[in-house]
Amino acid sequence: MATTRARGDAGERLAAAFLELAGIEVVARNARVGGVEVDLIAADGPARVIVEVKLRGRADYGGAALAVDRAKCLRLARAARALEREEASPVRIDVVAIQMGPDGATLRHYRNAVTE
Repeated sequence: MATTRARGDAGERLAAAFLELAGIEVVARNARVGGVEVDLIAADGPARVIVEVKLRGRADYGGAALAVDRAKCLRLARAARALEREEASPVRIDVVAIQMGPDGATLRHYRNAVTE
């Protein structure tokens, strides 16, 4: 289990570094919002962004991006509504999918990936 958690932490650090390079400021990691644990909270201009990070070592079952299932989308939407009430600013939900392969990692940033 420790290996899985360590890989998850490394994926979150990689996603945070990528977002920072893209000009999106990461303001919190592993935060609880509206009773939901979210991987990252970021500021992108006036908007707040809830970021779900998925790292997969295999592409079985659709890979990293498709690992965000309906139940997870509903939880993220609940967190976004709570954050919107707290911050009084627009909130969007992004997904950063990291797929490990023989040549290294491929990272994809899906903006506004979850909508209600």
